[in-house]
Amino acid sequence: MNGETNSAQEITELRKQMIKYEKIIEDLSAPIIPSIVPETILVPLTGVLSVGRFMHIQEKIVQRISANNILTVVIDFTDISTLAVEENMGYELLSEKINELVSVLQLMGTETIFVGFSPEFAQNLILSNVSKFNQIRAFTNFREGLRYLLDQKGMEIVYKK
Repeated sequence: MNGETNSAQEITELRKQMIKYEKIIEDLSAPIIPSIVPETILVPLTGVLSVGRFMHIQEKIVQRISANNILTVVIDFTDISTLAVEENMGYELLSEKINELVSVLQLMGTETIFVGFSPEFAQNLILSNVSKFNQIRAFTNFREGLRYLLDQKGMEIVYKK
């Protein structure tokens, strides 16, 4: 009987550890990086997007905005593959989630900028028949998005002599 109790305790401890590690992995899967542009954060997305992961990322962004004075969120899709989207969420669902995120952030007074959509990725999003993409500000890459932000804030990068 004592052996069974120890096994049950070990299983319980292993489950607790697994939950702890899953939380760590979840947090690492949604990095938020402060930008050199004031009141701006960068959210580089990598790997596979699922509904759960996208909702987790949205929650982390919303928490960061409410805890800090964030006026702009730059979300980078450069490392998201079109094949991974097709196999997991599909473009229609991803489009809906993107629109929801933009709407939530707009209500919080925060602008959302997207960077890194490949031509194929962009076409698939538009073909998903979600209509709000004309309201989304997007740039080819982070450099172009950063140029836009600097211009909007009246800032420029000055090289040292």
